[in-house]
Amino acid sequence: MTYSGRFTCGLILWVASCAVYAQSELVVRIKPVNNELKANVEGYIGSLGTRDEEALLRFSRGAVEQARKAAQALGYYQAQIDSQVKPSPKADKGPQLVLSIEPGEPVRLREVTVRVEGPASEMTAFRVPSSKALRPGAVLNHGNYEDAKRLIQNQASRYGFFSGHFLRQRLAVDPAAGVADIELVYDSGPRYQLGKVRFEGDAPFDESLLQRMVPFKQGTPYDSELIAELNNALQSSGYFEGVRGDAAPTAAVAQSIPVEVQLQTRKPRTMGLGLGFSTDVGPRGKANWTRHWVNPQGHSYGLETELSAPRQNVGLWYDIPLDPPLTDKLRFAGGYQNEEIAGTDSLSKLLTVGPEWHSKLPSGWQRVVSLKWQREEYRLGDDSGLSTLLMPGVSYSYLRSDNRIDPHNGYRLQFDAQVAKEGLLSDTNLLHGNVLLKGLTTVAQNHRFLGRVQFGGSATNGYKSVPPSLRFFAGGDQSVRGYDYQTLSPKNADGDRIGGRYLVAASAEYQYSIAEKWRLATFVDQGNSFNSLELPSLKTGVGFGVRWVSPVGPLRLDLAKALDDDGGIRLHFSMGPEL
Repeated sequence: MTYSGRFTCGLILWVASCAVYAQSELVVRIKPVNNELKANVEGYIGSLGTRDEEALLRFSRGAVEQARKAAQALGYYQAQIDSQVKPSPKADKGPQLVLSIEPGEPVRLREVTVRVEGPASEMTAFRVPSSKALRPGAVLNHGNYEDAKRLIQNQASRYGFFSGHFLRQRLAVDPAAGVADIELVYDSGPRYQLGKVRFEGDAPFDESLLQRMVPFKQGTPYDSELIAELNNALQSSGYFEGVRGDAAPTAAVAQSIPVEVQLQTRKPRTMGLGLGFSTDVGPRGKANWTRHWVNPQGHSYGLETELSAPRQNVGLWYDIPLDPPLTDKLRFAGGYQNEEIAGTDSLSKLLTVGPEWHSKLPSGWQRVVSLKWQREEYRLGDDSGLSTLLMPGVSYSYLRSDNRIDPHNGYRLQFDAQVAKEGLLSDTNLLHGNVLLKGLTTVAQNHRFLGRVQFGGSATNGYKSVPPSLRFFAGGDQSVRGYDYQTLSPKNADGDRIGGRYLVAASAEYQYSIAEKWRLATFVDQGNSFNSLELPSLKTGVGFGVRWVSPVGPLRLDLAKALDDDGGIRLHFSMGPEL
């Protein structure tokens, strides 16, 4: 055999092979057009595989029956269905099974009864299915009927009606008359309760501490969401590596379900290291070491430090959980910070120590009541000194956000105040306060609007005795972009920035999403620090930037121009959540 002959033979075999293994096609033609019915028929029949015409012809009888069931599921009981098998017009495709369907008039609902009886009927949270698809005159859809049954059963399972059952569940169809009746009557039976919570595993904690983490009391009506909350609460405590809570209805005694929780304690110590950069402080390194639990009462302590060119600090803390232990604690904290102020030779060496009472109020506000003693040695321009203050303080904050890392809508409110009295371990009288308001909203998915307003102020009878840590400076990544960090400040006779009694700063920003993780931004910032409230001179910066949403929050790169002073365009880089 010649080469060309062998080639021709091979080509014929290849073509024959393609014909045998080519995918068969299902073609559904509905008149008048009904996309929902077409999709349902295709779903019922599924793939045709690689059948040849003869096999497809045998298969067609079953396919017609499947198509009929698909039509009846959507209320079309009078459908006329014809089938035909023919070669595909496409050379690389197998034969076609063509189904031509005339749906006819659909069956419509005549009488609909959907009712829940028993204690569940008195619960506003227990929803009785009442969609438009289940009202007289609606086209019958078997899926809606099954969905209604499933919704009732799922709610009964969630809310603890484990003895519930349908007294009547009936779907009666009269194809000749074109009507159908639905009757669903569910008797919920009694609602089960959550019993005692038992903890098992290797947790070395007092039973009282673990019980205080439980977000419900024994005897609370069953709700599966409460079991999920229990798991989340224990996981968020920081004590455990694994948590598995379970409340099995089969273990109920007198309709009280015991809750079993398996706990796996985490390693008691962890250490973290990190590197970062912002144009406020430049490169910085962070480190922390934590002992997550010290004793059966759940006490913990740790150390954290941050190092950068203008600022170095180290802090220590010791936490004692209160009640409830997940939100309330007593913290004893101390720290030391060395900082270069406003990019000059001004310095601050600050030592702080004191207790803090952290609590979450029923309204959702976070409150911190503190008593802080601080000793600060400083040089600020030609002013230097040693400040000692004992300051009771209180802070309130509230955050509402739809995502902790990259929110689309939300707001943050924060207020704090401190006071010192001369003669009570303090060398001056001082009232110091801050207000911070942030808001974010997203319109039509791609358009984001951010706003920020900040106010600060202090009242004192000896301003020269107020240390730099309690004076106000503006400018920088988180203040007025276009100006360097802490460069907006009153100056002394030598031109040194010495900080102000008051602060005002505001920002408005618009972002547009250009891809899943990328956004363009434009903004205007305004603010300043000053010593007099009479017509303060506010500085304005404008610019544009780009945002990339990283796993730890958006990375922000901005180019900003100061409008009220000579100078070029400044680059600002920062990262972290926007609320």
